[in-house]
Amino acid sequence: MLTEVQAGPYTVRGISVGGVYTSLQVPELDVVLDAGIPIRSFAGSDRIFLSHAHPDHASGLGSLLGIRRLLGKGAPTVYLPAEIEAPVHEALGVLTRLHHTDMDVRTVPMLPGDIQPLGQGLHVRAFRTHHPVPSLGYQFIRRVSKLRPEFLGLPPQEIAQRRRAGENLLIEVDHLELAYATDTLARVLETEPSLFDSRVLILEATFVDPKRPVQDARDRAHLHLDELIAQADRFHNEALVLMHFSQSLGPQEVHALIRERLPSTLAERVHVFAPESGRWFG
Repeated sequence: MLTEVQAGPYTVRGISVGGVYTSLQVPELDVVLDAGIPIRSFAGSDRIFLSHAHPDHASGLGSLLGIRRLLGKGAPTVYLPAEIEAPVHEALGVLTRLHHTDMDVRTVPMLPGDIQPLGQGLHVRAFRTHHPVPSLGYQFIRRVSKLRPEFLGLPPQEIAQRRRAGENLLIEVDHLELAYATDTLARVLETEPSLFDSRVLILEATFVDPKRPVQDARDRAHLHLDELIAQADRFHNEALVLMHFSQSLGPQEVHALIRERLPSTLAERVHVFAPESGRWFG
């Protein structure tokens, strides 16, 4: 069963259970974030972003490509850490031979700090996450042109005249729309402080049980809710989507613990990406 939350202007839908599978879709941006499980309704998105190559985040890619082929879709664009580009092509080559079906993709290898245009003013910036294997997070940026402050009070006729004369009246402004960070140490909040200012932040919170020490999360290169609580006043996001919870707790327990433990100023902006009832595995 898929989970869906409305986080500010963005819909986040999919499924995420730590160590099992994670695949999310943000339809307003036409992006799929990780492919740990093939979800048929995601097959229409032409842009797939892989955070890293662990199976619970990448093993569904071949099946997702197979679904796309059945639907008559062409090769999607897969954005991924540069270090895993060749192995991903090798793995898809093996699947091509096994299934006698082309697993074609266009890959865009990215390094921390790389920015790629996605069209219509949307860009994506890769940033380093902190995991034992090559891994990235992604920040989606809306770049808009605005009139320079010194020209704001001018009458329209003069602005038009200056434009015709070739004067540069515009500046580009970046709006940090949505960021995605999974499978990472809390250190990512220090190395990428702009995450606190993204309009929407999708962030892993694998461990939420206060009985589980923070060091357990750090030993596994994941985040503990305690580490987010300690920095609660730094989150300026319109919406914070917490996901990738450990299967050691049921979804209802996760909801209850987060509601109980987060300070109210942050809790009112948090969306728990887990079903309200039932189990993780249907």
